[in-house]
Amino acid sequence: MDVRSKLADRFEDWSREGFDGTNCPVRQVLDRLGDKWTTLILIALAAGPRRFSALGRLVPDISKRMLTQTLRDLERDGMLSRRVFPTKPPSVEYELTELGRSALAPLSTLLDWAEARFPEIQAARARHDKAAQAD
Repeated sequence: MDVRSKLADRFEDWSREGFDGTNCPVRQVLDRLGDKWTTLILIALAAGPRRFSALGRLVPDISKRMLTQTLRDLERDGMLSRRVFPTKPPSVEYELTELGRSALAPLSTLLDWAEARFPEIQAARARHDKAAQAD
């Protein structure tokens, strides 16, 4: 069975079972992974544990507030662990959990696709924008 048929069948099954969009596992997980910063943070942690300040330097343009919030959300979801060192001031280190590491393979596939298709997407956007301006 090809991917299109498999996905169409899965969606049909969900619909028959009374699809509840507010409690959909796909939506719940992809809302987190599709967040502006989550994927970059997961990739930054793929090489191993990192301190808060190191993550802030690695992820371009993220504010301390957004980094803190995203790390808290990922910790809540069980994707990373947080370790506090008893220094003055306290140092905090973040590391992917087994669940977080399990997300790296599908993320890698998505990143490969995004990098390969980005020029095509940029060209489509340019065509669309040009057509929209002509209207």
